[in-house]
Amino acid sequence: MQQLLLPLLLVLVLAVPLVMSTRKQKKQQAAQQELQSSLAPGDRVMTTSGLYGTVADASGDNTIDIEIAPGVVTTWLRLAVREKVEPVVETEEDSVEDAEIPAAEPAIIESTSGIKDDEPQTTAQVAPPLEHGKK
Repeated sequence: MQQLLLPLLLVLVLAVPLVMSTRKQKKQQAAQQELQSSLAPGDRVMTTSGLYGTVADASGDNTIDIEIAPGVVTTWLRLAVREKVEPVVETEEDSVEDAEIPAAEPAIIESTSGIKDDEPQTTAQVAPPLEHGKK
């Protein structure tokens, strides 16, 4: 009995994580297939390459037309759609808050050479120029 206990425990330790990961993958595949079959014109989507667009035509079996800019429609594989995204809705409060914030003027910083710079000063050190051939 003692001789069978160690191999049985070893098989359990290896088999349980394998079975659990397989179940997780199947759930993810089912969710992805459900997403791809539920795509309809007007849905906002993100592709696997990070491109956002709106579904223009979803009548193809393997392909889908996505409008990435006004008047620019491209054809993609359905498998390239990663997820549906919610369109950004700007409320009146957001637009009022944006309008009330005045634009900050760039600070003029005087550099060590006496010339005014529009860039913020950094802590980076600059090495003096090399003078090749001059002694």
